[in-house]
This record gives sequence, structure tokens and C-alpha cells, in this order.
Amino acid sequence: MSDKQDLDLSTQEKKVSFGFGWQFGSQLLKNNFDGLDIDTVLAAIRACYNREAFPLTEQELDAAYSEIDGKRRAEQAEKMKQLAELGEKFLAENAQREGVQVTESGVQYEVLEEGAGDKPGPTDKVRTHYHGTFINGAVFDSSVNRGEPAEFGVNQVIPGWTEILQMMPAGSKWRIAVPHNLAYGEAGSPPVIPPKSVLVFEIHLIEVL
Repeated sequence: MSDKQDLDLSTQEKKVSFGFGWQFGSQLLKNNFDGLDIDTVLAAIRACYNREAFPLTEQELDAAYSEIDGKRRAEQAEKMKQLAELGEKFLAENAQREGVQVTESGVQYEVLEEGAGDKPGPTDKVRTHYHGTFINGAVFDSSVNRGEPAEFGVNQVIPGWTEILQMMPAGSKWRIAVPHNLAYGEAGSPPVIPPKSVLVFEIHLIEVL
């Protein structure tokens, strides 16, 4: 039933059956790995439903799970290594750009517009517009795109933001690059922020509330 036009959802039973299959498919996507064979998955579902004997020993299945899990961990470790190297290269090059300054902790900032208002303290609440991207320019979060400023406590955000906000006079617009250890760290923030991600923000500190 690869052609969507062949799908028959004319009865309530078929709709619920499709719902079961869709839920299982969603779980497959969450646990996807390189080499997952959907035809074998479907064959297993049919065999189980028909109460056929399981064709593998427990030892065989455990060994297969262990091998695939090892491959996935190795691939993830390599991706994290590559991402960290790209982030370090970006920060090294960005720090050399004219106008970019670096704090003692390692946050890089560039003043786009200097405001004349008060600087917030660590317990203050602020209203900001921001545009967040990865180092490749892909947007992961943006109040600008949503068209709605964000309000939050200075101490309720990632450490890089907490530090920089206290340096910004209200009305300022800064561009910052945040090392992963001052953003979401080695774990990232799944599923949006990968591990060890350097993040770039344009921040407009509208006002201290």
C-alpha cells in the first residue's frame, strides 16, 4: 500500500487500525538507525499478529541490539566531535572580526546599536526581541519571526545570556556568539539544539521591566 490513493479508511475499524500503525511508525522514527529495514519490521508485525514462533534466540537478539547501539553511540560521538570542532573554528574566526569583543568567560559580542537606558541586574526581568541561529545560519528560535517580544528573568536564561544582558544598556542591539558551555552544553536541548552547539543571537534589549 505504498500509493496513498490505495489507502482505504472507509470504516471506523480501518481508521483505528491506521492510527495504531501510525503510532508505531512514530516510535520507529524516534528510534531510527542506519539500516533499519521497514519491510522486516512489517514482516515481524504480521508474524507476531499471526502468533508465529519468534525466529531468534534471546542471545542473538541481545547481541544484535548491543552491536547496533554501539554503532549509534560511535556515530553520535563522531558527530559531537565534528560539531565541537566547527564551533571552535567559528569562534576563533569570529573573534578576529572588527568590532567583536570577548568576555572573560568566552562570550563574544558586537555592539550593533548602543542604548542609553539602564542595565538590568541579575534579578531583573527584561523585554527583548531576539533572533537565534546556529553557526551555519539556520534559525532555531526567533521572537522577531514570531512578531512578539519575549519577557523573562535575567537569571532564567542560558548563562551566556545572563552575562551579556547585564552588560547591555536598555535600547541596545548586540550580536553575540555563545560557546556551548555557556549555552546548552554537551547535552544540548533535544530535539532542537544538538550537543555542543555554539549559538549566535541578535538581541534587542527593549526595556528593563
